Amino acid sequence: MEFPIELGHGTTTAEMYKSNFEVARPAALILAHGAGAGRRHPFMVAFARALSVHGIDVVTFNFLYMEQRRRVPDRMPQLVECYEAVIAAALHRLPSARQRLFIGGKSMGGRAATHVAAARSVLTPLSGVSARGGPAISGLVLLGYPLHPPGRPDRLRDAHLPDVKRPMLIVQGTRDTFGTPAELAPILERLTPRPELHVVEGGDHSFKVSGKDASRKQPAVYAEIQAAIARWIGATGARGA
Repeated sequence: MEFPIELGHGTTTAEMYKSNFEVARPAALILAHGAGAGRRHPFMVAFARALSVHGIDVVTFNFLYMEQRRRVPDRMPQLVECYEAVIAAALHRLPSARQRLFIGGKSMGGRAATHVAAARSVLTPLSGVSARGGPAISGLVLLGYPLHPPGRPDRLRDAHLPDVKRPMLIVQGTRDTFGTPAELAPILERLTPRPELHVVEGGDHSFKVSGKDASRKQPAVYAEIQAAIARWIGATGARGA
């Protein structure tokens, strides 16, 4: 189901993939797209549908630049503003979001989610209520965190991560040119709570594997990631945590 998200300077579109399964601990996940492809990209649709089958209500959306078909992404403050509007809409529309709300996304979308969480944690201590209203974020799911631009390991995007102060699951391929699990590991060790790192052996920035059997293996690779996300969400973030 699609629905509009009103911003002060435009309107974008979100889509809800509501689970038909009853689970003991309801949860919702807002999943933002990467820099170059919107919410209807096959990767986004496949992950949203699969996670809804695992019992998680999923919301995807377009950042405003993508909705307006502009090629250059908005700057981080505008991305965060849009993400906050989607959070407000999810809390209004989804009872599961008011129980346990997770945020995250693919690449840039996941990075924007970390800035949302970092800003919220600076405003309020760990508690059951956010200073922006509604329950606090239960955790973050980051699919290919863009630690640095390809070929520029000196330009790290990690300064704000200590301020997140929420459980994080980071899914990272060993061939990711935006940052490998080995590059992420020492940074994650310094964070509290310590994030969980799910390594995709042979995976690139979109978790695609290479080799002669790649096309046969790929569906299983994605399915394993999706199951890992569902398990992590199921075990993380009690109501009001």
